[in-house]
Amino acid sequence: MKKAVFIAEKPSVAAEFAKALKLNTTRKDGYMESNNAIVTWCVGHLVTMSYPEVYDEKYKKWNLRDLPFIPTEWKYEVIPSVKKQFEIVKTILNRDDVETIYVCTDSGREGEYIYRLVAQEAGVKDKSEKRVWIDSQTEEEILRGIKEAKDLKEYDNLSDAAYLRAKEDYLMGINFSRLLTLKYGNSIQNYLKDGWKSINVGRVMTCVLGMICNREREIRGFEKTPFYRVMAQTDIAGRIIDTEWKAVKGSKFFESPLLYKENGFKEKTTAVALIEALEKHGPMELENSDLANEFNVKPPYPLEMTIKSITMKDEKKQAPLLYNLAELQNDCSKMFKISPDETLNVVQQLYEAKLVTYPRTDARVLSTAVSKEISKNISGLQNYGPCSGFAKKILQAGSYKGLEKTKYVDDKKITDHYAIIPTGQGMGNLRGLSPLSEKVYQVVCRRFLSIFYPAAIYQKYSLVLERKKEQFFASFKVLSEPGYLKVADVNLAKKSSIQETFSDEKEGNSAQTDEKNAEIPKVDRTLLLQVLADLKKNDILTIADLKVKEGETSPPKRYTSGSMILAMENAGQLIEDEDLRAQIKGSGIGTSATRAEIIKKLTNIKYIALNKKTQVITPTQLGEMIFGVVHGSIKSLLNPELTASWELGLTQVAEGKITADEYMDKLDSFIKGRFKNVINLNNAGQMVSYYNYVAQFYRRKK
Repeated sequence: MKKAVFIAEKPSVAAEFAKALKLNTTRKDGYMESNNAIVTWCVGHLVTMSYPEVYDEKYKKWNLRDLPFIPTEWKYEVIPSVKKQFEIVKTILNRDDVETIYVCTDSGREGEYIYRLVAQEAGVKDKSEKRVWIDSQTEEEILRGIKEAKDLKEYDNLSDAAYLRAKEDYLMGINFSRLLTLKYGNSIQNYLKDGWKSINVGRVMTCVLGMICNREREIRGFEKTPFYRVMAQTDIAGRIIDTEWKAVKGSKFFESPLLYKENGFKEKTTAVALIEALEKHGPMELENSDLANEFNVKPPYPLEMTIKSITMKDEKKQAPLLYNLAELQNDCSKMFKISPDETLNVVQQLYEAKLVTYPRTDARVLSTAVSKEISKNISGLQNYGPCSGFAKKILQAGSYKGLEKTKYVDDKKITDHYAIIPTGQGMGNLRGLSPLSEKVYQVVCRRFLSIFYPAAIYQKYSLVLERKKEQFFASFKVLSEPGYLKVADVNLAKKSSIQETFSDEKEGNSAQTDEKNAEIPKVDRTLLLQVLADLKKNDILTIADLKVKEGETSPPKRYTSGSMILAMENAGQLIEDEDLRAQIKGSGIGTSATRAEIIKKLTNIKYIALNKKTQVITPTQLGEMIFGVVHGSIKSLLNPELTASWELGLTQVAEGKITADEYMDKLDSFIKGRFKNVINLNNAGQMVSYYNYVAQFYRRKK
């Protein structure tokens, strides 16, 4: 009897396939077998690329004359620690009674690579190979994946991209690490007096190091700029509210060079002069230069201001898009202070427990096909305590209907997998989760359920007051309908529903120009609504006091592990606004599957330091020295846009837009060209000067 083989990436996944297929198997060493099927597994990678010395013994010793090393024919070998499992798999794949091989490794580029290497080294021939592509490990999804399995050849472009990614990392790592170590390694060793130092270079890793070091340099070079705002403490129905002056049209200071932006001054004396002019009961006399010196003259208060306008409008905010891995890693870094690598491990466990869909995804939307069956996912969450009530309301209201017509569904924005959502299954596995895993699961569930709730509605009141043709502003944002926030915001009940603000600027502006904001005063919701409703144009309000409020510009923020993941996803652009992030097209640095590992590796080799409590990332002295070496030799490796373009190239290979040979020719040319440039450099003296510059920031205080 002919048999089918199901080969998974790890034993636990293989067990799920055997269970879904309801196979009556006998457990054997490295596989399970029934009358008509065999289920076996890899343990991650079983095969790897051979080191240069396998090609020729001379490569054991690093020598410039032997570089660059670019094989014409590539060699691979079985990883010694998993040789036993490879031999078991090899025997099974080549058995005479095996007719069909179902490839059940992870549905992505790396999973494809794992199987292709095994098949290549095992010499698999004359078998029907089919690719199982699934989005979760539920029984239903596994059976669908097997039923709809396509011929493996349909994934040849993806396989080409996988091989190229490995070759690219191999060639850049080996050639540039050896080149820079031979050229600059001794100078670093002699300077640090800390043993021999090889210089680790990687296509993605070095670029990320550059982003971290560049941010540190920006912070060091930042010079704070003071500025001075004029605030009026305004009496509104017995409540003192701060209103802020702005130099709008009609003001004596409109478009004045004395301004810092429209709401502040470069000099305190100018702000004081404005206050004194406003305090006078007669016409303004700002031309009088003695005003600024009369600090102790205080007129009788209260003064009067007129309401120039008061407006109210509704502002709607829809639930954000669903989680991809990068967004989830960023939020977990903020909420739970865990690294991206820890988040990935947790969500991978949730995936293997059948609780969530495939985690290594860049998409933040669902496919049309999935959206039509989404009630099943919601229904299952009725059995999950923290979200049970929300799921029941969604099902009762039928708000999941028509989901395919919303922004949360877009087939064009999905490559391999759709967004991370709960499967609605695996509830029995919740008991075995750690407290952290349960929290992450709840975050995913809440984000998912929130898209079925209406938009949150805010009432935004804008108040404009005038005295002597100078205008003061305040705005109040009142949450009138929480909408999706009921589900998404775990701490909603603990937050004030009204905040008073002084600017219409959106959050997330450049850190270089943001001021250090004072605490936003909280206002009682009911009282505020009553007071604002009673106010009308031309009403007179009183000023209890006028004062100067000093602020200063802030330096850029250091990356956290979470914001670094987002910066990598967007080719170095740290974009805080998540709707804007979703609009950014093109590839980032690395992939959702590799970004966390890059940060982990940089930490392990001591090029960066990761504060476990805050998740803030800083370079180490060694890391900054390596950055200087790369900057002075192969600067392009530090360019996020260039690194992203390599990743985009791999995507184009996977999509069949360019050939593997075209990509390889470009890579070959890049390596040879940069190698030649470095050989001709004579900048060792400059490096020592740079090491001295770096050292001053890392000297220990005695």
